[in-house]
Amino acid sequence: MTITVYAASSGQAPAPFVEAARQLGQLMAEAGHVLVNGAGRTGLMAATANACLEAGGEAVGVIPQFMIEQDWQHRGMTRLIVTPDMHSRKQRMAAESDACIALPGGVGTLEELLEIITWKQLGLYLKPIVVLNTGGYFNPLLAQLQSALDQHFMRPVHAAIWQVAGTPAEALRLAATTPLWDASVRKFAAL
Repeated sequence: MTITVYAASSGQAPAPFVEAARQLGQLMAEAGHVLVNGAGRTGLMAATANACLEAGGEAVGVIPQFMIEQDWQHRGMTRLIVTPDMHSRKQRMAAESDACIALPGGVGTLEELLEIITWKQLGLYLKPIVVLNTGGYFNPLLAQLQSALDQHFMRPVHAAIWQVAGTPAEALRLAATTPLWDASVRKFAAL
């Protein structure tokens, strides 16, 4: 599989998050999966890519030109895809993937995760989305999504858009076993 991994670029992430990112990258390489990420040279993005590459895997980075100009790119990626802007970057990362896994991160990671969830709700992305909830990091977001369901801002069927994993191994299992989304779910119906 080719799996897009959304993750923090912050170099200040606590050690347990870095370790989970490294485990994911290593397990992806060992299973023969291709990693696609935002090509950042720091944070959980780099930890995942470095571990994948160190284990003999393939890591593809997708990064906008302005980030190259700032010298933010990971220099060791197997392949680097340069896009004109952030929107193109996200489109390419989704297009390249057979599944997405979200690791902890800041607003950029949260925005990527929520956008791919929205695309799936609209039937624009039908593949598995897995939230790797290391140390309960995503608990507040998952509670907010549950509140949106409970208060009828989302339909009950939308609860199946994402899966939640507690470990990197479980995240990969869910990425491989979650069925494709039914695009017909996007049809409007009474909540």
